[in-house]
Amino acid sequence: MKRQKWSGIIFVNGFLLLIVILWSIPTLGLLVSSFRVPFDIQTSGWWTVFPHREWQTVAVIENPRETLGVDPDTVMEIEGVFGTFEEFREGVASGDLQVTWIGNKRIGRVEVQEEVWTVNWDFTLQNYQTVIFGRDTEIQNPDGSSQTIPGQDMQQAFLNSLAVSIPSTVIPILIAAFAAYAFAWMKFPGRRWFFIMVVALLVVPLQIALVPILSDYNALGINGEFLSVWLAHTGFGLALATYLLYNYMSTLPRETLESAFIDGASHFTVFTKLVLPLSVPALASFAIFQFLWVWNDYLVALVFLGVDPSKKVLTQRLADLTGTFGNAWHLLTAGAFVTMILPMIVFIVLQRYFVRGLMAGSVKG
Repeated sequence: MKRQKWSGIIFVNGFLLLIVILWSIPTLGLLVSSFRVPFDIQTSGWWTVFPHREWQTVAVIENPRETLGVDPDTVMEIEGVFGTFEEFREGVASGDLQVTWIGNKRIGRVEVQEEVWTVNWDFTLQNYQTVIFGRDTEIQNPDGSSQTIPGQDMQQAFLNSLAVSIPSTVIPILIAAFAAYAFAWMKFPGRRWFFIMVVALLVVPLQIALVPILSDYNALGINGEFLSVWLAHTGFGLALATYLLYNYMSTLPRETLESAFIDGASHFTVFTKLVLPLSVPALASFAIFQFLWVWNDYLVALVFLGVDPSKKVLTQRLADLTGTFGNAWHLLTAGAFVTMILPMIVFIVLQRYFVRGLMAGSVKG
């Protein structure tokens, strides 16, 4: 039994570790690519920053027919490597050496390459300077020419994302916390049916509500303002927030709350002094969900904020980068990682509450 138990633990943890590694590899590649120079991104993979074996040219022999005295119509020996002209055109390897004939039989050259251990650590901060601070960057190409990349200032977009995400996270938590407490600990007519309606709203697709809400916003004159996005995200997130917080609050110790009521505490006092402090795991869990959803949202921001450059959020600016610099991977990776930094910090800070909040109400008794 102990052997089976340990086998199960090793299997589960090994499988989870494999999933973590597979999910982490793209993020690591994105981070590494955001610091690489454009030429390296276009000519080699991001994994070349780790030690690897690579062919490096150690000698170039011009006009090998005269220099080496070889006959391309027969089997030749070059640097101790034997082969025909056709084989040398493809490259002939022997041990740690590879000999390649470049050009035709009359006019050509031979490159001798050696396989060595190497790393590609040519990193730069210019990608982030271009994306974040809007600085024009001059790139030197391998052929000696230079290219100027215009800067893409994302500072305003970062602040706009904060202005959208923070209120859109705090407002539904405040409203849903009151509603969840009422459903869990207060008795009023129609409580059961109201709660069923809240749960039913979880299955309403976001897309079908965009056009009616947009029409209402135009009538009210708030379309294109941050208020319109706050209200939209609040409405779309309230159902999940209420359901999640209700599951947690309904499992709080009844004796603790009843003793507070006996001592004369009102519902508001019990809610603020007891329920909210005890519900921190559930509140943090939903805060992670809501913040990540709003921060990474593109559709709602595009519909309700429009294309005003002064109000674009990070996802819209990143989409602009994709359209403007479709082949400039050094800028796209830097811009993508900028959009990831804050959500990663939020998740790391609140992750200890995450599982506890997800398990809220799943086990009773």
